[in-house]
Amino acid sequence: MADNPSHRDGPSALSACRAFADLAARAAEREAIDRALRQTLPATVRAQVRFADVRQHRLVFLAASPVWASRLRLLQGPLLATAQSLGMPATALVVKVTPWPRPLPPEPAAKPLPAAAALHLEQAALATEDQELRTLFRRLAARAQPPAD
Repeated sequence: MADNPSHRDGPSALSACRAFADLAARAAEREAIDRALRQTLPATVRAQVRFADVRQHRLVFLAASPVWASRLRLLQGPLLATAQSLGMPATALVVKVTPWPRPLPPEPAAKPLPAAAALHLEQAALATEDQELRTLFRRLAARAQPPAD
């Protein structure tokens, strides 16, 4: 059983997983192609489109809106020339419209910890024998707002 690779002691490093390593290498390659292709575009267009793939000799790009897709289609000549200079057998451009994910809203500011809650945390720290938990309780209690005069 010691020679069986399916029986291991503990988890493997991600870099040791062949499927993950292949996926990471392909992602890095696509990222490099994306940067090279988008460098040929005006900055305003470059910020609104992303290279996705090459399928059946067609460059596939994603655009944030139909307007940006149309602008990208007008620039297909330089894009195809750059792709061919990179050794890609691209003869056409396909642009798919997909809205970019919206940025996450900022996290709300943390509410101050009431003095009464800090007192309870201090009491919990005194009541526990676990030193790590005691330290955590005290660290939380220290975040309390100062008592009102």
